[in-house]
Amino acid sequence: MNQKISILGSGWLGFALAIDLIEKGHEVYGSTTSKDKIRTLSENGVKPFLIDIGSANLDIQDFLNTDVLIISMTSKNIQDIKKLIDKIQHHKVQKVLFISSTSVYPFTNGIVTEETPTIESNLVEIEKLFITNTSFKTTILRFGGLFGYNRKPGNFIKPNKAVDNPEGYINFIHRDDCIEIIKQIILKDLWNETLNACSANHPKRREFYLKESKKVGRSYISFNENSKNEYKIIDSTKLRRLLNYEFKYDDLMGDY
Repeated sequence: MNQKISILGSGWLGFALAIDLIEKGHEVYGSTTSKDKIRTLSENGVKPFLIDIGSANLDIQDFLNTDVLIISMTSKNIQDIKKLIDKIQHHKVQKVLFISSTSVYPFTNGIVTEETPTIESNLVEIEKLFITNTSFKTTILRFGGLFGYNRKPGNFIKPNKAVDNPEGYINFIHRDDCIEIIKQIILKDLWNETLNACSANHPKRREFYLKESKKVGRSYISFNENSKNEYKIIDSTKLRRLLNYEFKYDDLMGDY
């Protein structure tokens, strides 16, 4: 069933998601804080909105006239989020998908599931604000590190900077999988859940970045052999089970 979907934050992930949803027949609203991007959104079939949730006079009534609200933005300002939630609950939005991050988990040097205690952070507090609000249904989607297309892991390494934790493990997810997972959550009406989303393959940082640096033409990278090698291995079993989802890019040492 085609729906009206609003995406708060039309950045690297949000814009690509909007295009994909439009191709599937959905009506998509997309927000940006940049006036320059309004035309780009419009030319690609997205109904554009100029929205800054930190604005003193936040007016997003038309944007919230939607079936599903996807929040895909970088702001971690708790007061701004509280103001946003107040707008959401007064505009009768029923379903919210909040894009979060596996950065909410501490380094455990072991496997991490949705039941693992989180660290104290603004992002965790923001998640709680959405989860505890009974005016609408919220699913929290915690992505690992995002990559794909022009976002190449080999470029994540800063020049003249040694890679820390070389014996730690990678937790990444390709943008194509991010988009497909979001679509499946909407299609299967999977709400009031918290889900980890990460490829099943977790190579060591040393072997992964050696491989990826070659792809971008870097002949040499160094590693901090004295770092603690702290890590966490993100488990996405719950997501795979509830969505019956098979990742497109599950092998991070493969080709993509």
